Amino acid sequence: MKTVTDSNKRSITLTPFGFFKLTKETISHSSNSRGAAPCGHSARLVPVAITNPARSGLERRRGSGLSEAQRERGVLGLVPCWPKAFGTRGAEVAERLARRARSRRAGWRLGQEGPDPTVCLRGCASVPPTVLPKGLIVCFKMHSWKWLLMRALLKEQVDSYDVTVEEDLGEIQLIKIEKRKYWYQDDWYLKYITVKTPMGDYLEFPCYRWITDEKEIVLRDGRAKLPRDDKTQILKQHRRKELETRQKMYRWKEWHPGFPLSIDAHSHSDLPRDIQFDNEKGVDFILNYSKAMENLYVNRFMHMFQSSWSDFADFERIFVRISNTISEYVMQHWKEDFMFGYQFLNGCNPVLIRRCTEIPKKLPVTMDMVECSLERNLTLEEEVKQGNIFIVDYELLDGVDANKTDPCTIQYLAAPICLLYKNLENKIVPIAIQLGQKPGPDNPIFLPSDASYDWLLAKIWVRSSDFHIHQTVTHLLRTHLVSEVFSIAMFRQLPAVHPLFKLLVPHMRFTIAINTKAREQLICECGLFDKANATGGGGHVQMVQKAMKDLTYSSLCFPEEIKAKGMDSKEDIPYYYYRDDGIKVWEAIKSFAEDVIHIYYESDEVVCEDVELQAFVKDIYVYGMRGVKASGFPKTIRTREKLAEYLTVIIFTTSAQHAAVNFGQYDWCSWIPNAPPTMRCPPPTEKGTVTIEQIVESLPDRGRSCWHLGAVWALSQFQDNELFLGMYPDEHFVEKPVKEAMAKFRKNLDEIVNTITERNKNKKLPYYYLSPDRIPNSVAV
Repeated sequence: MKTVTDSNKRSITLTPFGFFKLTKETISHSSNSRGAAPCGHSARLVPVAITNPARSGLERRRGSGLSEAQRERGVLGLVPCWPKAFGTRGAEVAERLARRARSRRAGWRLGQEGPDPTVCLRGCASVPPTVLPKGLIVCFKMHSWKWLLMRALLKEQVDSYDVTVEEDLGEIQLIKIEKRKYWYQDDWYLKYITVKTPMGDYLEFPCYRWITDEKEIVLRDGRAKLPRDDKTQILKQHRRKELETRQKMYRWKEWHPGFPLSIDAHSHSDLPRDIQFDNEKGVDFILNYSKAMENLYVNRFMHMFQSSWSDFADFERIFVRISNTISEYVMQHWKEDFMFGYQFLNGCNPVLIRRCTEIPKKLPVTMDMVECSLERNLTLEEEVKQGNIFIVDYELLDGVDANKTDPCTIQYLAAPICLLYKNLENKIVPIAIQLGQKPGPDNPIFLPSDASYDWLLAKIWVRSSDFHIHQTVTHLLRTHLVSEVFSIAMFRQLPAVHPLFKLLVPHMRFTIAINTKAREQLICECGLFDKANATGGGGHVQMVQKAMKDLTYSSLCFPEEIKAKGMDSKEDIPYYYYRDDGIKVWEAIKSFAEDVIHIYYESDEVVCEDVELQAFVKDIYVYGMRGVKASGFPKTIRTREKLAEYLTVIIFTTSAQHAAVNFGQYDWCSWIPNAPPTMRCPPPTEKGTVTIEQIVESLPDRGRSCWHLGAVWALSQFQDNELFLGMYPDEHFVEKPVKEAMAKFRKNLDEIVNTITERNKNKKLPYYYLSPDRIPNSVAV
C-alpha cells in the first residue's frame, strides 16, 4: 500500500498494482460564483492498470502520456499506485520478469488498460533504465505464484505522488473513491485526501477505511458537523445513507442469554474489513499462547496434565525470574499477609475491596477470634465504626459450576469472604477468612493465629477466587464486553462526520475484533479458557449472567464507584495508587471531553436536538444493557455536563480501566500459588489437618500451570505499534480548536506521567498501570 499526495496535499493510500484515474463524472460539488464548474460534475478516482514508464515528475503527473481515447473519456490525470523505489529485492524481481518477457516476445501490451490477467509495472529510480524500455507501457502476464511473490516483496509499501487538475471543479462537497476488482483480490486502505483550491485553501477529506472488491466510498471534508449543520439535501442524504449501510454491517447478536449484545459475526473474517486486525495471526490466541510457553521455556510441561508439582520450590522450574520485577517480588513474599492485602489495593484486580460498615451475619466473626490482630485496643465494632475494617466478598461464585471438561481431573470453586484490617502502619492485612457463604461447623473461619498451613491454604483459596472474578467479571465483562457495546453503537448511530464519532473512534480500535477472536478461540465451548481454569466449561458464562445485575452506569463512573465503596479518603487509605492515578486520568479525560463538547454544542438545547447522539445513547441502553432500568444507564442525554460524563465513562473504560486490570496479569499471576487458575481438592472443612502435601496437591498440575503462565504472559503484552492515550495519528479532526484541545490533553497526561514516575522512584512495588504512557487507547488485547 502507498500514500498518494499531490502538490495540493492530496493524499491517498493505495496498493502496488493498479492506478487511479481522475475523471469528471460524479463527485458532487456546488458551483462557485465564477461558474467555473457546472453543478452536478464530479471527480472520481478509479484504479486502472496503465502507465508510461518514460514519463516522470510533473510531466507525467499532469496527465502526459494519456491516449486520445482516455482524453475523450474525460481522464484528467493518472495516479500510479506503485512505490517510487522498489527496494533491492523488488528491482531484482522486476528485472528478471522483464528479461523473460523480452526473450519470449510475449505479454507486451502498448497503450492499453490492463485486462484481468495482467498487471503493470513502471520504471523507478532503483530499477536500471535497461529494464523497462522508454516510451512503452509494459504489462507482464503473470501467473499466480509470480503475483504472490511480488505482493510478498512489496506488501504494505507506502509512497507519495502528486496530482494536479487543471480544471476548476468548484466548491467540493463530496469525493467518491471507487476501486475496480481485478482477478486477484487486493484491498486498498485510504487514509485521507487533501485538496488545494484555486484560492489556496486546503480541504481535508479523512477516510481511514479500506476499499474492498468493487466498492466505493464517498467522503465529506474533515470538518465535524452535527445533524443540524447540514443544510443541503445531498449532505443529509449522504449522512443518512452512511448510517443505513453501517447498520446493515454492524448487527447486534446475543451470544449467550443475559449477556450484553455483541457483534453478529461467527469469526474474525466475518467482520467488516475496517475493524479487522491488520494481521490476524498477531491475535491468534492459540498461536500466541503456544509462543508464550515456548518463550518462557515451559512448553515441555504443557501436556503434563494430572502431574502434580513436588513442592513450592518445584514451581520455580516454570517461573521466569526477571531481576527487579514485581513478579519476582511476589514470588518471594506471596505468603506474607501484607502482600496478600496489598493486592486488593494495587494488584491486577483492585476493584473489589470496600470499607466494611457492618459485619455481615453470614460471617460470624467475634472479638475473641480477631483480638490478637487488632492493634488499637478497640473492640471489633469500634474498629468498624472508625473505618479500619474492610471486606471482600466473592458471593458471585456461590453456585457456579466448576469445570468438568476433563474427566480425569475434578476441579473445585469456592465463594469466600475475607475480612481485612488497616493496622497502625496503614497496611491492609487479612484477619479472618471464611471459604463458603453459609456459616456452619463444616465452614470454619480461618485466622492468622491458626496453624500456618491452615492459614496459608485459606489465603490461596481467596487468591484463586479473586483470579476467577478478575478474569470473567472485572476484565471480560466490565471492560471487553462493555467496550464492544460502545463500539457497535458508535458505528451504527454516529456517521463519520459527527464530532463524537471522531472523538470516540480511536478508542474503539480493534475492540470488536479482539472480542470476536476471543469468542472464536478463547471463551467458546472447548476453547482455551477450558484448559486451565476452574470456571471454564460454562462457569464463566454463569458468572457473567450473574454479574450483569451489578453492571450499572454509576459503577463505571470511576470517582462515584470509589466513593460508593468507601475507598475515597487518601488520608485514611494512603497507599491506594489505583484510586489516586485513576482519579487523575479520569479528570484529564473529562476535561478533554468538555473542551470538545463546548466547541460543537453551544448549549444544552443543541445536545437535546442531536438525534444521532440520542440514538447512540439509546442503542447502548437497549442492546448493551438489555433495557434494564436498574442499570442506571441513561436513555437520553439532555445537558452538556451529562454528555461530558457519559463520554468520559466510555473513554476511561476502553482505555484506562482496561489497562489497570489487564497489563498487570503477568506481574501478579505468574507465580502460580499466588493466583491459582484452578484447585484440585475441595476447600478444607476443619482446622488442623492441612499439610504442605495437601496444598501442593490442591494447586494446578504441571500442564494447567503452563497454560496459565502462557495466558497471563500473552495477555499482558502490548500490541505491535500500540497507540497510547493521547496519541491520535489518524487526523479525524481538522479544526484548530480541537487540535488545541488535544495538545492540552496531552500536556495534562504528561504531567500525570511525571507525577507517577517520581512517586515510583526506588519503590520495590511500583504502580504504573495507570500511567498514561502505558494506557493503550482501546481494548485490543
